[in-house]
Amino acid sequence: MIGRLTGVIAEKSPPLVLIDVQGVGYEVDVPMSTFYNLGNLGDKVSLLTHFVVREDAQILFGFLTAEERATFRQLIKISGVGPKMALSLLSGLSVAELSQAVSTQDSGRLVKVPGIGKKTAERLLLELKGKLGPDLALPASVANDKQADILQALIALGYSDKEAGAALKALPPDVGVSEGIKLAMKKLT
Repeated sequence: MIGRLTGVIAEKSPPLVLIDVQGVGYEVDVPMSTFYNLGNLGDKVSLLTHFVVREDAQILFGFLTAEERATFRQLIKISGVGPKMALSLLSGLSVAELSQAVSTQDSGRLVKVPGIGKKTAERLLLELKGKLGPDLALPASVANDKQADILQALIALGYSDKEAGAALKALPPDVGVSEGIKLAMKKLT
């Protein structure tokens, strides 16, 4: 419903920001990463938003980057993770750090975020595997789009990031996608 706000910062009180858009003040909850990069009172700002309508409230969440908003939306799809917990996760970890924790299955990193216990961290890792920041999870050995497609196909087939990356390194650099998947699977079995 409300996808973006552009206006002037009227008030800042973490995690709430009041954005004045031509005389209308919008209260927007933002993660701390966005809050610290907003600027000062009176500065013009543009925030991507996510609007949540509940029985008892209507809440607007704001983000400086599309990546943060997409991650927020992915998080709230998980059973037991509401907007406040997703905001807390994005305040405690950057999108890159969260993606890294998911790709390495590091629950210890998630547990450090206030409000995230061991069981919730494990559920998050399970639910987010393969869904969060695929470009961030690619190893440095990926040189082109074909190799990225091969890697993603292997991960989708159930191989770990480490196994898929190792198989990818053994392939000739100019191999096609379908042939690369076949060769990689032979190496993995």
